[in-house]
Amino acid sequence: MGVLSPQFGSLIPSLTTQTLTSNYLNFNSGGGNDFAQQYLPEIYEAEVERYGNRTLSGFLRMVGAEMPMMSDQVIWSEQNRLHIGYDNVSCSAVGANAGNRITLPGGVTNTVFVNMTVVIMDPANPAFTVKAIVVATGAAGAGGAGGAQNFDVIPYTRVNVNAGPALAGLKVFVYGSEFGKGSVGPATGTSGQSIQPQLTTFSNKPIIIRDRYAVSGSDTAQIGWVEVASEDGTSGYLWYLKAEGETRLRFEDYLEMAMIEGELANGAQAGTISGTAGLSFTAGATAGQIGTEGLFAAINNGGNVLSGYAGSLQDFDSVLENLDSQGAIEENMLFLDRKTELLFDNMLAQQNSYGAGGTSYGVFENSEDMALNLGFSGFRRGSYDFYKTSWKYLNDASTRGGSANFVNGDNIDGVLVPAGTSTVYDQLLGTNIRRPFLHVRYRASQADDRRMKSWLTGSVGGASTSNLDAMEVNFLSERCLCVQARNNFVLFTA
Repeated sequence: MGVLSPQFGSLIPSLTTQTLTSNYLNFNSGGGNDFAQQYLPEIYEAEVERYGNRTLSGFLRMVGAEMPMMSDQVIWSEQNRLHIGYDNVSCSAVGANAGNRITLPGGVTNTVFVNMTVVIMDPANPAFTVKAIVVATGAAGAGGAGGAQNFDVIPYTRVNVNAGPALAGLKVFVYGSEFGKGSVGPATGTSGQSIQPQLTTFSNKPIIIRDRYAVSGSDTAQIGWVEVASEDGTSGYLWYLKAEGETRLRFEDYLEMAMIEGELANGAQAGTISGTAGLSFTAGATAGQIGTEGLFAAINNGGNVLSGYAGSLQDFDSVLENLDSQGAIEENMLFLDRKTELLFDNMLAQQNSYGAGGTSYGVFENSEDMALNLGFSGFRRGSYDFYKTSWKYLNDASTRGGSANFVNGDNIDGVLVPAGTSTVYDQLLGTNIRRPFLHVRYRASQADDRRMKSWLTGSVGGASTSNLDAMEVNFLSERCLCVQARNNFVLFTA
């Protein structure tokens, strides 16, 4: 037999049945003839979902609402307290009026008038309580801070409010008034004794959130060998379907995460923000025009912060005492990381006298022999009801959750959110409205709804907008968060 020329491949035919180096497949020699190549690999078709449900959104859907708006800014006003009180006031034993002059802190409007009766307390000394009547107002304060910073009193049961070292950090509040027989009453006229209600105005601005996914036309025709699936129901053997679906899920998470983590830029601190995406920010010139105020920032700026909660009932009761001084909203929701949630469970279990060592049996008809329920989904303390749940955003390792060493990744342990609605004055509508304490405003009009936009560009996948041989999926939203009555929110920090 002649020799085939040219020779294709690595095998050369032979006249007889014999093993030759030219026609024998050696699977031990490596290289081109590898032993593993005689069989197809054993492949699991389905992708393993090792992280379970990876989406993080859902918090705002549980506690708030979404409403449209047509402006670059949302402004709302909130009521101030009804009664008159001052903190951090002082009283000296020397100087004018010999120890009976109350000095208010700087920048405070004096709404105390002659003949009003007040209570003067020292938080550092619970035994110190003086009740007095106001006899003069309008004296200039220390350092010339203003003509309405001081007022003079005469105590009912002692000679002087202060007969010793200077007192500071006092609390003063009005509890009534007293006038003599035949008196003309409070001063009249527009500048007389009349207290005008003051509103506290809050505002926030929406930000534009965008994302994009692109795949070439060739890749859309490629079938993979792994069956993919995603949390939104996307499945199949086309990898770009999974990638597009995950981009959408990631963007939806960003819509909530931006509302939680958002910050308004501080002109004195933020430096310069500029770039090709339409942002231009000069330090000290446009503070508040870049960014948006998120949930954590809002609570830190006017809400309540409990640091270092260790799971004791005494620590939690301090939260209740503070809620009493705020809106005293009866129903509240606790969104906690796993560590703090277990601290609450342990705290509640210690108060339960049922079972050995306070253990509560709550599964399978409350049978001790069947199962233990060591968790609590809700409880009542004092006049407040609390509903507790684990917040995935604080547990996920890719966000604020634990690290590989099971240590919390950041200092946010949870948040207390009041349930229900608040009454506020809407500047655009010109009337009082009721809104959930926590809600999202998004830009929308008859021409364009920017709550959650998505569109295709290119020439692949149904798009016919350009000669680009690719499919581009675009996502956009413009929104901001309104945190109303933030004085009723509590942030738990490490």
